[in-house]
Amino acid sequence: MNKSVKSVIWLAIALLGAWAYLVLATRRGEPVNSAYLLIAALCSYAIGFRFYSKWIAARVLALNDRRATPCEVHDDGKDFVKTNKWIVFGHHFAAISGPGPLVGPVLAAQFGYLPSALWILIGVVLGGAVQDFVILFCSMRRDGKSLAQMVKEELHSTAGVIGIVAILAIMIILLAVLALVVVKALAESPWGVFTVGATVPIAMFMGGYLRWVRVGKVMEASAMGVALLLLAVWGGQYVYGHANLASLFSVKDITLAWAIIFYGFAASVLPIWLLLAPRDYLSTFMKLGTIFALALGVFLVLPTLKFPAVSQFIDGSGPVVAGKLFPFCFITIACGAISGFHTLISSGTTPKIITRESYARPIGYGAMCLESLVGIMALIAACSLDPGVYLSMNIKGAPPETVAKVTALGFPITVEHMDQLAGTIGEKSLFGRTGGAATLAVGMAGIFHKAVGERWLDLWYHFAIMFEALFILTTLDAGTRVGRYLLQDVLGNMWKPLGDVKDAKANVFASGLIVAGWGYFLIQGVRDPLGGINSLWPLFGIANQLLASIALCLATTVILKMALQSGAGVPPGQPDAGPVAPSAAAAFAGARARDAHSLALAAGSDNDGGIAKDHSL
Repeated sequence: MNKSVKSVIWLAIALLGAWAYLVLATRRGEPVNSAYLLIAALCSYAIGFRFYSKWIAARVLALNDRRATPCEVHDDGKDFVKTNKWIVFGHHFAAISGPGPLVGPVLAAQFGYLPSALWILIGVVLGGAVQDFVILFCSMRRDGKSLAQMVKEELHSTAGVIGIVAILAIMIILLAVLALVVVKALAESPWGVFTVGATVPIAMFMGGYLRWVRVGKVMEASAMGVALLLLAVWGGQYVYGHANLASLFSVKDITLAWAIIFYGFAASVLPIWLLLAPRDYLSTFMKLGTIFALALGVFLVLPTLKFPAVSQFIDGSGPVVAGKLFPFCFITIACGAISGFHTLISSGTTPKIITRESYARPIGYGAMCLESLVGIMALIAACSLDPGVYLSMNIKGAPPETVAKVTALGFPITVEHMDQLAGTIGEKSLFGRTGGAATLAVGMAGIFHKAVGERWLDLWYHFAIMFEALFILTTLDAGTRVGRYLLQDVLGNMWKPLGDVKDAKANVFASGLIVAGWGYFLIQGVRDPLGGINSLWPLFGIANQLLASIALCLATTVILKMALQSGAGVPPGQPDAGPVAPSAAAAFAGARARDAHSLALAAGSDNDGGIAKDHSL
C-alpha cells in the first residue's frame, strides 16, 4: 500500500471520528444512537496509537530491541520469567483492567453520557496510555524496579520514602474496592460463583500444561482454556437449575469476602507461571472477545442512549454519586481515562516478564486504549437502560421505598416490573445492587439478547457477571503480588532478608500483611449498611488519581533527564497535564470534603432531582 493511499485512509478515519464527535456534542432534544459514541472512540484510539504512541516510541523513548530486558538478565523461573509477547499482553491487559472501566462509567452515567465520554477518550489518548507506556519503559530500563523505588532514586530519597508510604496506603484501598465489587456481583449468585470459581483450576491446568506437558504450545493451551471457560458458563447454568447445587454455591457476601481474601493470598505467593500469568492470559480471551462482541452487538442492534447528553444531576443532587460534575465525574470514572494503579502493574509484574523493548508500545499504550474501550462499552450499556431500572438498582433500600423514590424523581417504575426482570435473568432481586456491576451486566445482557433474536437473557446476564468478575479478580491477584513487591522494598530496609523476593518465607510474610490490610477494609465494606461501594468508591477514585500524579511526576522527570543528556524530544508529561489537572482538583476537593454527602455516601441521602430530558451545555 503506497503512502498516498495510507494518507487517504487515515484522513477518512479522522473525518469519520470528527463527524461522530460533532453529532454527540450538538444533538439536543432527540435520541442519539450509541453507534456515534463507539465510532468516535474507535477513531480516537486508532489515530492515537498509530501516530502519537509511535512518535513517543521513536523520538522520546528511543526503544532499542538490542538491550537486554530484566527477565533476560535475572531469569529465576518465578518472578523474572521470559514470556511470550501475547501472554505478556494478556497478563498486562487483564491486570490493569479492573473495576474502574466497568463500574466507573456506569456510576458516572447519572451525569449524562457526554461528560463521561469526553473524559474517557481525551484522557486516555493524551494521558492514561502515555503514562502506562512511559512507566513500563522506565521500569524496564531499571531492572524492573517498582514505582516507589524509581521515585526514591529519580526524585529524592525523602520524596521516595513519602511516596512508598503513600503508594502502599493507596494500594490497600484500591485492592479493597476491587474485591468489594466482586463480592457485590457474586453474592447469592450460584451461577456466577461456580463459573468464576472454575477459572482457577482451569488456569492452573493451563500453567502446568505449558510448563511440563507441551512447552511453548500457547495456541493449544489457549484453545483448551477457552473451551473449558465456555463449559464453565454452561456448568453454572446447570448448577442454578438444580436446587441442591444452587444452595451449595449460593454464598453469602461475608463468606465470599473471606474466600477472596484467601485467593488473593494464594495468587500472590504461587509462582507466576502457575496461576497468575495463565489466568490473566485466559481472562484476556474472555475480556477481549466479550468487548468486541459487544461492540458488534451495538452496531447490529443500534441501541439508543436513553440518558441525556448532560443531566440535571450535574449540580450534585444525584442519588447514585452525590457530588457535582466537577470534580466527581473524573474520580468516579477513574481507570477508564487515567489510572495510578496501572503504574504499579507497569512497574511490577509486566517489566519482569517482557522480552523486547519494542513490545512496550502495544503492551503499555495499546492495552490502555483497549481498557478505555471497555469503559466506553460500559457507558453505552448503562445509558441504554431505562433510567428507572438504572436508579432502582443503584439506590440502597427496601423495594417499596426505592420505587417511591425513583418514581418521585420522574421515572415511573414498579416493584412488579423489577421482580419480573430479575426472574427473567435468573436472580432473586435486582433492588439495591449497588456498585454498578449488576447494572452493567443487565445492560450488556440486553444488547446481546436483542442481537440474537431476543433469546437467552438469563444466560447473557450471567455470562456478563462472569466477564466482570474475571476482569476484577485478575487485577486483584496481580495487584496483591505488586503490593508484596512494594512492601518487601520497605521491609528490606529494616531487615535485609525480608526484602529478598526469592525467599519463600519473606514472600509469605509480606503477602500476609498486604492481604490483611485490604482484607480489613473489604470486610468493613461488606458490613456497611449503605452498601460499601458508596463509601469506598470515592476514596478509590481520589487515591487512584493521586497515584497517577506521582507517576506522571516521575515520568516527566525521567524524560527531562533523557532530553538533557541526549537532546531527545519534548516530554509527554506536557500533554498529560490536561488530564491530570481535573484529577488533582477532584482529589483535593474530595480530601477537603467534610460532610458525608460530598464524599458520595449517596445511598442514604434524600436528594431530590432527576435526569433531565435535555440539559444543554
